[in-house]
Amino acid sequence: MQKPLVALGVLAAIIVLSAIVNVADWIKGTLFIIGLLLGCALLYARFGFTSAFRRLISVGNVQGLQAHMVMLAVASVLFAIIFSTGFTFTGAEPTGNVSPVGVSILVGAFLFGIGMQFGNGCASGTLYSLGGGSSSMILTLISFIAGSILGAYHFTFWMGLPSLPPLSLNQIPGLGYLGALVVQLALFALIYWITIQIAKKKNPPMMKPLPTTLGWKKVLRGSWPLFTAAIVLALLNALTLAVKGSPWGITSAFALWGGKAMMATGVDVSAWGYFDGKNGEALSKSVLTDATSVMNFGIILGAFISAAFQGTFKPGKIKPGIAGASVIGGLLMGYGARLAFGCNIGAYFSGIASFSLHGWVWGVMAMLGTYLALFVRPMFGLKNPKSTDSIC
Repeated sequence: MQKPLVALGVLAAIIVLSAIVNVADWIKGTLFIIGLLLGCALLYARFGFTSAFRRLISVGNVQGLQAHMVMLAVASVLFAIIFSTGFTFTGAEPTGNVSPVGVSILVGAFLFGIGMQFGNGCASGTLYSLGGGSSSMILTLISFIAGSILGAYHFTFWMGLPSLPPLSLNQIPGLGYLGALVVQLALFALIYWITIQIAKKKNPPMMKPLPTTLGWKKVLRGSWPLFTAAIVLALLNALTLAVKGSPWGITSAFALWGGKAMMATGVDVSAWGYFDGKNGEALSKSVLTDATSVMNFGIILGAFISAAFQGTFKPGKIKPGIAGASVIGGLLMGYGARLAFGCNIGAYFSGIASFSLHGWVWGVMAMLGTYLALFVRPMFGLKNPKSTDSIC
């Protein structure tokens, strides 16, 4: 255990929490704490969206996607209860991440799928890997922000292309939230069954075991099983919905950070279509008042503290090929997330849990983007799993 780093991380978390409560309120402070817990869960299980897609397509390893199905099933149940009852801790009306399905999401999710394989991490993966000591994620995050602001600049153009209106399964006549939940649980079960058949046919190498320990020490110093983290992430996303009235998201904060940076250089981004309404109002306020931003800060710090507990925080040098891939991946993810109304968290995880059709479409298109990216990754020195590997 890297005790000095643990102490530094805890001290930083206390300082940031105090600043958030002072500048904003305890609601944002609570969201920061939830962010800390999300960072811990992601780091302890190395819970991946990027790696899950890559392992599935390259060698047929289904462990990651099976964990996704468990996570989505638990979240859908909890979201259905919150939406149907209208309950939140703060009195805010709960609203889901439900967005249109059109050209923008098809292109955006596809680009994101390519980008996350180049950047070796998705939106959540970028944050927790950065906190966990991955040096290349600094480049990925900076490029992610740059891509987000470019996507915001082109946002009006993409929104003008053909699109279907937002659709939540509960809006289908005769379904409601109970019917929508039954449909989704059946889909999760079907996908899980299909993954079992894929595993039987492919007999893929299993995921590399994570460093761990025994007993209660495992909670803070070991690694968590994927399914444990899946359930914890679902619970924390539902808690996020019950606190702020909307589900977990990540990348809107990147567009905000990029917008503020552009404003500081004299570029008036407030005239851009993306920054109409609430997005524009956030430009004139502290980032500590932005719910998504404070949760992102929490994820980074939570992962840092967890890595220090494990003794795995060891930043290293960045190889030129990895650096190039990180920059390209970040740009594609940032741009794609704006077009697709979110990332692997806001669109895929929270979108599907909100019973939105666009969440399912996002998952399919990101998978297709992953398939294409696997052919190009070796050019940057990035390895793909092979069926002859003992582990992947």
